[in-house]
Amino acid sequence: MSIGILGKKLGMSQLFDEQGRAVPVTLIEAGPCRITQLKNDDTDGYAAVQIGFSKTREKLINKPSKGHLTKSGENLLRHLREYRIHNVDGFELGGSITVGEFEVGQKVDISGNTMGRGFAGLQKRHGFRRGPMTHGSKKHRQPGSIGAGTTPGRIYPGKRMSGRHGGKRTTTRGLVILKVNIDRNLLVVKGSVPGKPGALLNIRPAVRVGASLAQRGE
Repeated sequence: MSIGILGKKLGMSQLFDEQGRAVPVTLIEAGPCRITQLKNDDTDGYAAVQIGFSKTREKLINKPSKGHLTKSGENLLRHLREYRIHNVDGFELGGSITVGEFEVGQKVDISGNTMGRGFAGLQKRHGFRRGPMTHGSKKHRQPGSIGAGTTPGRIYPGKRMSGRHGGKRTTTRGLVILKVNIDRNLLVVKGSVPGKPGALLNIRPAVRVGASLAQRGE
């Protein structure tokens, strides 16, 4: 089983099942990812595999990162991610991780940044109901009472209010892989994933919420 892979969201489409029903799917260009570092208990205190994805230009990489990346290959990579495992046996520095390690029907957890929507009000950000629209009301989309009017007379931390909406790290769990195209490094998963087209995605085998490292099979 794969430890995980990095990919880029291409967009959404649809497939038709055997009953002729339209199924929404997301197309992901995943990998190939190069193994850029192997960590073990003796040198780092834990075991992990670091992989890199997406070629980039030399002027966009600083000297320490360039020295680190050239140990595993010639191409400079833009994105790095690390996966903790029990041991690094079977992995080789400079090796490749591709979509061939995934299979149709497998469930995966996909992480990414949601689309940023800027400053938003209570209805859009939190799903609040609006105020009355008639009978002289002037508080159609205002928050109403946000705290006590007497001592301590302050707004408590965590109060749901207007503010920056979206642009946060999130994970969609249990998505089913419907197609795997090794030649085109393509994964087709059922449903939607975080982010807009072109967004970086972290794809891992699905696990239960709160599962330990051992339960992940790593």
